This record gives sequence, structure tokens and C-alpha cells, in this order.
Amino acid sequence: MANKQMDKATSVSRRNFVAKGAVAAAVAAGAKASTTERRDSNIEVPGEVPASLAEAPNPADFPMTGAQVFAKACKKEGLAALFCAPGNYTVINALASEGIPCYGGRTEGMMCSAADGFARVTGEVAAASGTEGPGFTNMIMNIAAANAARSPLLVLASNMTLGLEDTEQAIQRVYQQPTTEGMKKYGKRLINPHRVHEYAGYAFRQLKSGVPRPVHLDFPGEVARRTFESAEDLRYFFDKSKYRTDTKPHPSPGEIAKAAAMIRRAERPIIVASAGVFYSKAWDALKIVAEKGNIAVVESGPSRGHFGDEHPLSANTAPDALLSADLVVLVGQYCMPNIGEYSFDPDATFIRIDPDAADIGRNLPIDLGVVSCEKAALEALAEELAPRKRPAWRDELAAARAAFEAQNDEHYKLGLKYSQEAGCVHPAVIAKELEDLLYRGDIPKEQTTVVSGGYGIARYTRRRLRAYRPGQICNGAYQYGAIGPDVGYTVGAGAAVQQGTGPHAPYKGAPVVAVTGDAGFAYSAMELETLTKYRIPAIVIVYNNNAWGVWRSGESGGRSRTSRAQHMYLFQENLRYEKIGEALGARGEYVTKAEDFAPALARSYQAAARERLSTVINCQAIKEFWSARDYPPGLLQKVEPGCMAYYH
Repeated sequence: MANKQMDKATSVSRRNFVAKGAVAAAVAAGAKASTTERRDSNIEVPGEVPASLAEAPNPADFPMTGAQVFAKACKKEGLAALFCAPGNYTVINALASEGIPCYGGRTEGMMCSAADGFARVTGEVAAASGTEGPGFTNMIMNIAAANAARSPLLVLASNMTLGLEDTEQAIQRVYQQPTTEGMKKYGKRLINPHRVHEYAGYAFRQLKSGVPRPVHLDFPGEVARRTFESAEDLRYFFDKSKYRTDTKPHPSPGEIAKAAAMIRRAERPIIVASAGVFYSKAWDALKIVAEKGNIAVVESGPSRGHFGDEHPLSANTAPDALLSADLVVLVGQYCMPNIGEYSFDPDATFIRIDPDAADIGRNLPIDLGVVSCEKAALEALAEELAPRKRPAWRDELAAARAAFEAQNDEHYKLGLKYSQEAGCVHPAVIAKELEDLLYRGDIPKEQTTVVSGGYGIARYTRRRLRAYRPGQICNGAYQYGAIGPDVGYTVGAGAAVQQGTGPHAPYKGAPVVAVTGDAGFAYSAMELETLTKYRIPAIVIVYNNNAWGVWRSGESGGRSRTSRAQHMYLFQENLRYEKIGEALGARGEYVTKAEDFAPALARSYQAAARERLSTVINCQAIKEFWSARDYPPGLLQKVEPGCMAYYH
């Protein structure tokens, strides 16, 4: 009954979400029958979940607590979602009452990653909440990952009461703010209740201007619970139009003229379109500039899709062409690579467009710096640029893309061969079959949002994952390289699609896909319960090769120079990760043969699209597939930037 209630409360049109031809054919070819029902009939969503989700918001009015004042400010600022585990109760309850979409999960750390994932694929501000002590501490890696991705993440945390300062009567006996030093844009412990609305303004000024990064606020009990009878009890209680501006910096005409002249002289110019293009919603201006000047575009950043992979000027799948670029225009590249990290000629000329003048010239020397909002700069450049044809450059890009696809096809042939020899599933097979389902069947290729995680498996799947619209791919590892938040990111990305937030509006309610590894799965597997509780339809593909991706470090002759270390890198073999999914209310599929993966993937997609059920597909492999000696090419190299990028 509870499931029917939730289905009714969250029903959407799914006419585009089930691929009737390719999926049905794959299911028919499968050895196993379709099993979309929950494996344990005793697992069910309690009736209180759909009932509380269906409740109308109950906005606060004076008299209000400090938490309610803050929540009202967040609502007016358009806070898109809150992700939390229980704790910081006064604040999270106030946010829920205001009508902000809220999701409660199992751990603060992974729900912080969910908020980060939501922000990465929508460009909107999302919040995470933690409670003092172990809950907040659990979030640290995830806050650091959001900081590296330059995500507009609002971190809210409770703290002990001011009255218990310097005592041992509370879990949190230390000041929180130093804990997040170096991984945030702004932070404040609120100690004056009368200024709670003022500090909401401080937070959103930082979150919605310049280069986004996390903001960390912690609420002692006296601030969150303080009651205010009227607005006169608050200091600086103004509308958002009074405490911040949406005005963006525009480039100087002289800088744009110089940039246009440099592009005109170049034979093989390329634009690196990164996070700033996405956050400023500059994808239309980017396309105009690229097409007018016949400029190649390669993406970087924590999300992909702001320049579609199908475009003839895309270099996302043309790694061999990167070295030919003689002019590189870095647009919104907030996390700058060091010299040599990007696969460009060191003698190339570099232009950087960025809203922060203080960061231009960091890590990588540049020849021209343009201080501007990315969208404003691209629009100005579109006006200034003279049309130019570059047929040789277009031909080189096309040839590089063709060579890349041919290499992928060769990997697939080898993967089928190795799968037969080893009696399991090679990662090249997973990558190819996933590509076929998402982009070569009846599912609209622009539809499915993918969380691209894992370590070794990502070296194969990223080569075949494609993005045709903004926010279609969430790159899990970005610069910081946090281990294991992939299911957490999936909760956030899935929530964004279920809400139809930002670029996901046309695909509201569609299933999402996540790729992760057996090592990383351990960090966030419990959030499968969060996916199933909220009926967020997700297919989580776990690459199970029985080891950490760096298992050869423990071999005799490896980094340790002794075989006595190897046990620390290995797991028990053939572990049944899909049963964790089943125990948490999801479906499970265990795939041990290459020919069984496509049917399992098809069944899982059907269950997600038709019944809103999530699935864990446990793909059995062996650790030796990473050996270039035994199974060449082994662990593939990454190429930055583009679809093969791992850290950038």
C-alpha cells in the first residue's frame, strides 16, 4: 500500500523512459527471466514516508525561531534541496517545513556527496547537514571533494550550546570552523542570534557570486532555538535584493579585442570549457563562438555536456588532436592544472577567462587573462570574432575521433576474448554494452544522467560515456579524487532528475545510471536504502575485480618490494554485492559472463523506468585484467582533458 501511495505522489510521464525495441530484445535474449519485484516481500516503505512527502509546506511566520528565520531566507534564495542524516534537528525540520525538498539518508558524509552531486549536475545551490561530533566529522572528505569541484554547497551543522563552551558535557568540544579550513569559501559559527538572517545573506553572497565553493555555517543551540517576536528583534532583516546583487563582471573591450586577434591568428585553436561555462549557463554562447570561428572545444570539470559530444568541433573524444592545438582558451577552469597535466603543447599560447582576477596565472602561465563572467565574455567574443574556416583543423578532429572509436572497438574485441578465457566480465564489455543501451537504442540519447565513478573501470567506461546536454554526466573523481562517494552522488543526481531541476526538466522522472568499483562501493552502499526509500530509479553497476585498483603495489617487486604486503590489497573473491542491494530494498543482478551483461542491464532499466526500482548489477571480473602483461592494454591511461579525464 505504501508503495502505491508513493507512486501516486511521484508519478510522472514515462513514455520516453523505456526503450521498447533494444531493451525488449535484450531481455528476450537473456538466460534469466525478468525479476523486477523486490526479493524480500517484508521490505516496504513505511506509510509515513509518502504521507509526509505529500504534506503541504508550512512556512513560518513571526514569532519565529532562529532556525525558521534562516530557513525562510534559504527558501527565498531558492535553495534547491537539502540532503542529511538525522541531527541538527531544529534546522533541518525548519527547512522541510518551508517547502525545500529534503532527503534523509544513512550517513552525513554520503548525503553531503548527494548534495554535491545535485549541485554538479544542476548548477544550483544544495545543502548538506551534519550534527556535532562524529556526524560532522564524517562529512570532511565529502566537503573537500565538493571544494575541489567548486560546488555551491551549503554545509549546515549543529554545535554545542554556547552555555557549554569549554566544558566536557557535549560531544563537540572544539570549534568547528578550523576543521573545514582550506576547503571552503566562507565559514562562520553563529554566536549572535539577532544576526542569523544577516549571516544567511553572507552565506548566499558567497554561494551565488564569483567562483562557487562550499560555505560552512554552524548553529549553537541558542541561535537555532532563539524565538523572535517580530522583525524588529532581528538585525539586518532585509530582502535578498538589498544584501546581494546578481550582477556579473563583464570583460573590457580591449581584452576581448586581443583575444579575438589571437584566435584569428591561430591555426588550431581550442576552448577548454569547464565548470564556469556550466554554472553561468553559457553553453549557447560557447556554441556560437565555436561555430563562428571553427574552434575546437574540449570539456573539463565535475560535469559534462555543456558542449555536446556529437558536435563536429568536439574534441572530447579526440585525444590525439590535443597536442596540435596552438592556442588554448581556458573558460571557467576553476581548478587549474599544473604544467604538463593537460595534454597540450607546452609552447602553445594560453588565454584564461575567469571571474577571479586573483587566480589568473596560478599553476599555469597565461598569455592573456580576461576577468569576466564566462557567459558575458563568450557573448562579447561572439560579437567580436570574424568568421573563419579551418578545414584542416576540422579534418584532424574527425580523424582523431575516428581513431579513438577504432581503439575502443579493438578494446571491446579483446574484452570479449578475455571474458571467454577468464570466465567473467571484462570492463571493455561493460563499457560497450552500456554505451549501446544509452545512446544506440530507443532511449533518447540526451536523456540518461550518468554518475561516472570507480577507478580502473572508469578508464574504460569514460571512453564510451557520452554527453549531449548540460549536466548529463557527473564526474565522480575530480581533482580531489575522493574514494567511494559514487552512490552518494547518485542520490543527488537522481533527486535532480526526479525534481526536473535545471537542464533535467525535459527528462523529469527518468532513471539514472552509476558506475562504481568494488572498493568504492563499500563507502556508500548503504545509500541504496535512500534510493529505494525515495523511489529514485537508479542502476548501480559495480565492477567487482576482487581487489583494490592498486593491488599490484603489494606484489613482490612492486612498490613494497615484498609479497608480504599483498594481502592488504586483496578482497575475498566473488563477493555478492548485489545481495546488499536486495537486503536494502533494491533489485540485484549477478553477472559472471559477458553475454549476460546486456540482458541484466536491460532488465534493470525496465525495472527503473516502469516500477521505479533501483538495481545493483554486480559484474564479476578478476584483478589480473589490470595487468598489461597478461591482458593488454590492462589499466588504461587517462588523458586530460576530455572524456578520458580522471582528475580534471
